[in-house]
Amino acid sequence: MASTPRKPLIQRSPMPGLGLSMGITIAMLSIVVLIPIGALLTRGALFGPENMWGVINRDRVWAALYLSFRLSFLAAVFNLVFGVLLAWVLARYRFPGRRLLDAAVDLPFALPTAVAGIALTALYAPNGLFGQYARDIGLALTGTGWKIAYTQWGIFIALVFVGLPFVTRTVQPVIEEVEREVEEASATLGASRLYTLRRVIWPTLAPAALTGFALALARAVGEYGSVIFIAGNIPMRTEIAPLLIVIQLEEFNYDGAAAIGIAMLVISFVALLAINLIHIWSRRRIGNV
Repeated sequence: MASTPRKPLIQRSPMPGLGLSMGITIAMLSIVVLIPIGALLTRGALFGPENMWGVINRDRVWAALYLSFRLSFLAAVFNLVFGVLLAWVLARYRFPGRRLLDAAVDLPFALPTAVAGIALTALYAPNGLFGQYARDIGLALTGTGWKIAYTQWGIFIALVFVGLPFVTRTVQPVIEEVEREVEEASATLGASRLYTLRRVIWPTLAPAALTGFALALARAVGEYGSVIFIAGNIPMRTEIAPLLIVIQLEEFNYDGAAAIGIAMLVISFVALLAINLIHIWSRRRIGNV
């Protein structure tokens, strides 16, 4: 009696199918991101373009927007350079205190922003640990004491503090995956360290570095808690755009807050779009090298 051929077992994935996964993803994305942004844009549309422009087209608002995005960009550039260097040190070298330094990188993630602002102000205020040295050095060199807290330098330091982990944690795993044999082979073939860095290492790190830069920039633009303590909040000088939004909300001017928020949203979208285009261009260029 001939045996009936058995059907091959079909290995099923324990994960849900595409339809269910896509549905859950779209639902969560809508609740967390799309619906709040849609509500903001709807509020602005009901307020009217002319009224929105009337709120935005004021010297105080333009000064706050320019200050927020300029210092956020400068802080993100600083974090890009120093964050990649820090990630390289943590990934490639073993030294006493390395684990402690590695854990300290994550501190801005866990520390409440208000606590960070108070701590930075205590350090950089004119009578603080670092602030008094800056004052004394300024008096010795220029005859006037240098101030860090309650100036744009204080805002810059706060934005660097909150944005640095984004670059370091994005780049560090990529550095750990780069095989040292590739670098040794490049050196064996007579390539200089600069050539190896530019042609071998950087093409691998560039996508992660740009991603970290974008994350640090986005984090800095929306930062509020740590900045208001150290900024001084002087209109036209050290007042950031998120603070203007809070002021509008405290005055129950929700339409004005929505107008400033939409302006920040548009500028942020353009900036992140430009970064993504540079990211795509760099990947294509690296692929053709």
